[in-house]
Amino acid sequence: MATPILALKGAANPTIQALLLSSARRWRQAGRSVVGVVEVPLPGGAGHRLEDLATGAQYEIYQELGPGSGACRLCGSGIVAACETLCRQIAAGCDLVVISKFGKLESTRSGLIAAFAAAIEAEKPILTAVAPSFMETWQHFAGSLASFAAPDEEAIEAWRSGQR
Repeated sequence: MATPILALKGAANPTIQALLLSSARRWRQAGRSVVGVVEVPLPGGAGHRLEDLATGAQYEIYQELGPGSGACRLCGSGIVAACETLCRQIAAGCDLVVISKFGKLESTRSGLIAAFAAAIEAEKPILTAVAPSFMETWQHFAGSLASFAAPDEEAIEAWRSGQR
């Protein structure tokens, strides 16, 4: 059996997010119960939001800080709301969980980390991505539960077919 978590790496974030979204949509169309969140671009390319795969709801993940600001633009309230909703969806039951990525916030045990933990506890397969700069933290978090793959539909489908 395949590892319960597949983490994609080796491409730009927009490429990986598009692949996560297309995989989730394909599985939903095939009758699988898929929950999760992926990053989708805002119109005009001015940033991203998290999109709920089950409901289509969108969550703001960036805040406007004004010109010249060097502070982190991540919007905690939108990410927290997305995570809370995703945890409820996992608890209600699903076949697969897609989580946009393990990144800066997750590496500090914030962001979507509770959704990762909820899916692991519920023994649900997780498809995600890992930002390169957080590989060491990811390895510490996921350990032997996770394997890596390049962002490739065939690799993702092989992993999914190996899930019980």
